[in-house]
Amino acid sequence: MDYNEILDGEMRAFIDETLSFYPDDLEPGDWSAQRAVYDRMAAHFHAGRPQGLSIADRTVSGVPVRIYGPASDTVIVYAHGGGFVLGGLESHDDVCAEIAAETAARVVSVDYRLVPEHPHPAAYDDVLAVVRELARNHRIVLCGDSAGAMIMGSIAGTWSAPALLGQVLIYPDLGYKPEGGSYETHAYAPLLSREECLSYGDLRHGPTDDPTANPSRGNLTELPPTWLFPAECDPLHDDCLRYRDQARMAGREVEVRTGQGLVHGWLRARHRSARAREEFAVICDRLRRAI
Repeated sequence: MDYNEILDGEMRAFIDETLSFYPDDLEPGDWSAQRAVYDRMAAHFHAGRPQGLSIADRTVSGVPVRIYGPASDTVIVYAHGGGFVLGGLESHDDVCAEIAAETAARVVSVDYRLVPEHPHPAAYDDVLAVVRELARNHRIVLCGDSAGAMIMGSIAGTWSAPALLGQVLIYPDLGYKPEGGSYETHAYAPLLSREECLSYGDLRHGPTDDPTANPSRGNLTELPPTWLFPAECDPLHDDCLRYRDQARMAGREVEVRTGQGLVHGWLRARHRSARAREEFAVICDRLRRAI
């Protein structure tokens, strides 16, 4: 696959800028070093917060969270990406702040426990605990990217309540077998390869038939309105198509919009790439519609 023919100059520059933080001698299993590099990279791309937005760190059901925006009837609960092993409140701080400003809804970002120190179902349990507590007094929209989107998809397939208005998932892993389709076409895609998908999955230790670990094994007959945003150049892309088709067989409608010319992790490029900026605007629009 010649990505020079698919990716424009802005996206290629973003990829190069991201990779510049990763030294050649970085050990794949040295998670302390991996986290330090990831955090430096995320801080570099941090775009700041909209002026005047209220932000507070709290705990909900004993789980650390960061709250963006004033009180609102509907809360967007956000779970960050990072392969279940990287990231936290800081890595996606500006993304959550901008979502709160664009939707005029409160956003609650969840600092769930990470692997390998806390294997499955720790992350799922943390996010679900926050969602359940907030659902006592608010309507809920689930949102997340990558691994965080996988957590949200698992919650939507295992927990149903009138408070749940919808889910918006950004380049999610939805738990299908990593073979065929985009897993082959984009096996060596920039910023996420098929091999990396497999290594993150192995590290998590989530059983493939467990719906709390695998959204595709959930009860899709009760899915809320769902919007999926895969990236074109991503081995995970076709998970969204399979999930959509499975949901339709269960009588539910799922909307899929492919980010053309985008790669896994493009959220950090939303202020560097016209394509990423447009895609982020559509995501915020879908969140407003869900609300």
